[in-house]
Amino acid sequence: MPVVLALVATAAAVIGFVFWSTNNIDQRAIERQTTMVTQVLQSKRDALLKDQGGVAIWDEAVLHADRTFDREWVHANMGLWMHSFFGHDRSVLLDAQNRPLYLMEEGKAAPTSRFQNIASGVMPLVQQLRTLIAAGQLDDFLVGRTEAPPTVCDFALVNGQPAIVGISPIVSNTRTLAHVPGSESLMVSVRFLGADTVSEMMEQYLIDDAAFVRTPSADPDRISYPVINQAGRFVAFFEWTGDRPGRLMLGHTVPVLVAVILAGAVLFLLLLRKLRSSSAALQEGRRLAEHEAAHDKLTGLPNRTNFDAHLARILREQKAPGTSIALLMLDLDRFKQVNDTLGHQAGDDLIRSVGERIRLVVGTDVMVARLGGDEFAILAVTHNRPFDAMAVSDRIIETIGRPFDLGHFKAHVGVSIGIVEDNAAAAEPRELVRKADIALYEAKASGRNRAMVYEEHMNELLQLQHTIEGELRAALNRNDQLSVAFQPLVDQKSRKVIGAEALARWYHPKYGQISPGRFIPVAENTGLIEYLGEFVLRRACELGASAPGRTIAVNISPTQLRNPYFSNQVFDILHQTGMRPVDLELEITESILLDDENISGQNLRTFRAAGIQIALDDFGTGYSSLSYLKRYPVDRIKIDRSFVSQLAEGHVSVAITQAIVTLAHAMDIEVTAEGVESEKQATILGKLGCNTLQGFLFSGAVLPAKITTIFADPANAPERRRRLRTHAA
Repeated sequence: MPVVLALVATAAAVIGFVFWSTNNIDQRAIERQTTMVTQVLQSKRDALLKDQGGVAIWDEAVLHADRTFDREWVHANMGLWMHSFFGHDRSVLLDAQNRPLYLMEEGKAAPTSRFQNIASGVMPLVQQLRTLIAAGQLDDFLVGRTEAPPTVCDFALVNGQPAIVGISPIVSNTRTLAHVPGSESLMVSVRFLGADTVSEMMEQYLIDDAAFVRTPSADPDRISYPVINQAGRFVAFFEWTGDRPGRLMLGHTVPVLVAVILAGAVLFLLLLRKLRSSSAALQEGRRLAEHEAAHDKLTGLPNRTNFDAHLARILREQKAPGTSIALLMLDLDRFKQVNDTLGHQAGDDLIRSVGERIRLVVGTDVMVARLGGDEFAILAVTHNRPFDAMAVSDRIIETIGRPFDLGHFKAHVGVSIGIVEDNAAAAEPRELVRKADIALYEAKASGRNRAMVYEEHMNELLQLQHTIEGELRAALNRNDQLSVAFQPLVDQKSRKVIGAEALARWYHPKYGQISPGRFIPVAENTGLIEYLGEFVLRRACELGASAPGRTIAVNISPTQLRNPYFSNQVFDILHQTGMRPVDLELEITESILLDDENISGQNLRTFRAAGIQIALDDFGTGYSSLSYLKRYPVDRIKIDRSFVSQLAEGHVSVAITQAIVTLAHAMDIEVTAEGVESEKQATILGKLGCNTLQGFLFSGAVLPAKITTIFADPANAPERRRRLRTHAA
């Protein structure tokens, strides 16, 4: 077996390294392609203005298109020229009142009434240019203070299609023709980002199978680049099939590796077959098989099959009066973090050590079994004398709470215990295990690392969970119970409200206000969290759309992030509500970072590429935050309130918080402190360098109308606009 494990581990390590290397190669290739697409789109936008300037900034254009309108001259020298030589799809001449005098569509003069088809995408930019002219920028050009007149060029949706729109005033290039302020005509050029543009980019830059789309594809082979205009509005995605040299190399490498591994496996099997030819080996193998069928391989303790059989036999045979039975179900707390952080070998060593410690506490007269994973059971049978299950549990909790020495690391775990005691003559195996499981569930729900004895009301609480599930399903189909409250986010330096965190609230007509701590875990365990999360996200985006420049934070669950269509849902809500992606902040927990699913990582990268911020909530309460920050970069970490509540001069929490802030700032990550309840805490956090504060010192969660009033207060006016992220994450 050690040889088998060594061969498997070696093969897995080699193949894993190959996959890791090729994935890195592909990732760097994708980053280069994304940078190239950014530069190409920028150059096309610049080229449109340059093309347009050769016609609009021209004495002849002033004479034939502005002072007097010569339709034939305009068509030949402006509309037809721009289409034939530069590929512009639409050209429009607007008078001083923004009325269309001439319209070119695909190289042909068209009725000016059809300007309405493109007006919604063009007129905001026209108004922007009129504002620049009214501010005197055109006069600056005409008197020689500037080298070029004011122009506007940006990405926009024109008649439902992504396009580049450029607008220039019709002015004299020699500056010799008189100009009356406010009388200038405008030339509008539109080039759609359609099939022709895509074909040009594919031919010139060797991009494969490209297209402009409104919704990113779920195909992992497709690369999506968000096209965002200067106002921060989403226009479209540019998608193409990425060049993945690593995958090509992988196709040549893996077959060779597999062949070598298979050859080694065949040789080993032949040797094994030879060794097992002796009768002594067969007899030893039979004995070991019988033992392993009833015992856990890792700890040597009885396994679940052995435990179930032993429990049934005890309850069947122990019929004497005064015989009592005590069943303890144990489940380790925080074992997954240790396993994920230090590796499965360390996790196995920990399980083995836990079994040894439990055995030392209870002795050899009591059955200790490992039921699987990090679950254990203790079964004690006594005759005419009590078994103090709670005292034994306290000793186990104290023993398991001591550090475990795992090679070069020390691990800390806890244990939750459910206890049931009964008369052996009247007990039934399944009912006994069910009651112990209920007590264990209640121990975990009460804060973990404790023991709970089964009581009948615990069964009622479990039934209450089912009741909450049913009522929550009904509430999600109504609009009069669930709501969203918002807790302000405060800038540490200026003490201004810069945003808010969205928090779910549920008022039931029969049960009153139901705590989120009660219904959100139920939603996560029953699959309702996606519907609840969509409800909260939509309400948050509706508020964010009415308060541009404010950060609106929304918590998302691992279940939502694992959904391959979650990114589409977020972008649909942003589009429907009109909220800017750059104002949205999605809060995740480190359990998502521990999740190695490709879908979760792809969703995070898509959000960051579109400008959505990512915050890591409850930072410092787990085991894996530091090692996973580089894999999934975040924009903000939130220090858990358990650290903030203990802040005082000289307290160890100050040093821990300082270390977190220093680490975050070194990685260009902002820091928010939760649960700030006193000015003393706020002062210490300010000295430590926290960027944002949140807590009852400033405000609890308030209704949307109240947070809107807070945003509208001039004292909370934003000092600067948040910088948009323009690169792919």
